[in-house]
Amino acid sequence: MILLDNSIIFTGTVKIAGDLNLSQSELSWVSSAYSLTFGGFLLLGGRAGDLFGRRRIFQIGLVIFGLGSLLVGLAANAPMIIGARAFQGIGSSILAPTTLAILMDTYRGEHQIRAISYYGAMAGIGASVSLVIGGLFASLLTWRMGFFINVPISIWMYYLSVKYLSKNEGHSGKLDWIGTITSLFGMIALVYSIVGDWMKLPFALLALVLLVIFVINEGKSNQPIMPLRLFNDRERIGAYLGRFLYMGTMLGFWFITPQIMQNQLGLTPLMAGIGFFPLTIVNFIVALRVADLTAKFGNAKLLAFGTAITFVGMTWMSFFTPSTGYWLGIALPMLIIGVGQGLTLSPFTAAGVANTNLQDAGAASGVVNVMHQIGGSIGLSILVATQSMFKSPVFGFQHAIKVGAVMLLLSTMCVILLIIPADKN
Repeated sequence: MILLDNSIIFTGTVKIAGDLNLSQSELSWVSSAYSLTFGGFLLLGGRAGDLFGRRRIFQIGLVIFGLGSLLVGLAANAPMIIGARAFQGIGSSILAPTTLAILMDTYRGEHQIRAISYYGAMAGIGASVSLVIGGLFASLLTWRMGFFINVPISIWMYYLSVKYLSKNEGHSGKLDWIGTITSLFGMIALVYSIVGDWMKLPFALLALVLLVIFVINEGKSNQPIMPLRLFNDRERIGAYLGRFLYMGTMLGFWFITPQIMQNQLGLTPLMAGIGFFPLTIVNFIVALRVADLTAKFGNAKLLAFGTAITFVGMTWMSFFTPSTGYWLGIALPMLIIGVGQGLTLSPFTAAGVANTNLQDAGAASGVVNVMHQIGGSIGLSILVATQSMFKSPVFGFQHAIKVGAVMLLLSTMCVILLIIPADKN
């Protein structure tokens, strides 16, 4: 549900702006408001499940997300849709880490590896498939349908949670209010300094001050919202940094590639979404095999191979020109990227929560999702800024993708230098 709504914003921007008479600035805030609350509340959402019970917090997230989706679908003007997207982002910030923590609670051993593999695979499969679904809604029905559909799904999931999830009362302890406030406003200021449209530097400085206070507090607090012991493990550090860089490339790629397909190859939003099929199909097939491949080759080796393959595909795509056309310039590189993506996101998720105890499962899941969200936001900004430096849209696209390829290379180095040695130990 979370990934679907992001993709609808990507593919339906023109129709959303037309229906609601949004200016370019207002349209950008449809995404930015969601990013602000999603990134800001992630650590709180992850830790709340540890303290107050995963099922209870998961259900609260479903209610907020479902209601927020309904309000977005009913929006009639800019303030309504921006406010509803911000509210929806709070629900996402609760659901994203809590679902992963529930899987860690529910499964053990090989079953846990397989469950986490499927969870990680959804990040890639969902983002790719959702571009197609978003294009379908935007072109054939209405962009509102992509948000309305979340309402019955949320109700159904709430019922399933009552029926199947065990009632976990959480661990004893109190919420770290200083850590909560500084992390909340520090993350909001950080995301705003990336996606905002005015006074970015003051917000970046505010984010730095608040996050420094947050880290100092976490080292002293008896009940930290983000236990610093999560960063004592070399494998987890490698996973956090590697995922940050990897998602920075992939979100930028998902954002600018549909535009180049529409503007340079003349595809409609629907056809641009369908144009991701090579990546989507291969990603789906590979991701379903990750659990078996992990058992055979190990998580770290699979991850190194996956990030390296993604780098190769992204480098190939950086040579796209309209004369190369869709098949040679986009579809074939997408096949390689799809293999790499299918092999990467699940192992990154597994490494990000490796060697954690159940008491910290929610906090560790929150950090994984923070790196996913913040890395994506920063990477998207970098790639878009790089693209805008060139008058030629094609040259801009080529250089933006090359920057993404460099980030993938750095992600691969994180795996080789941090995760593989830790995995051997």
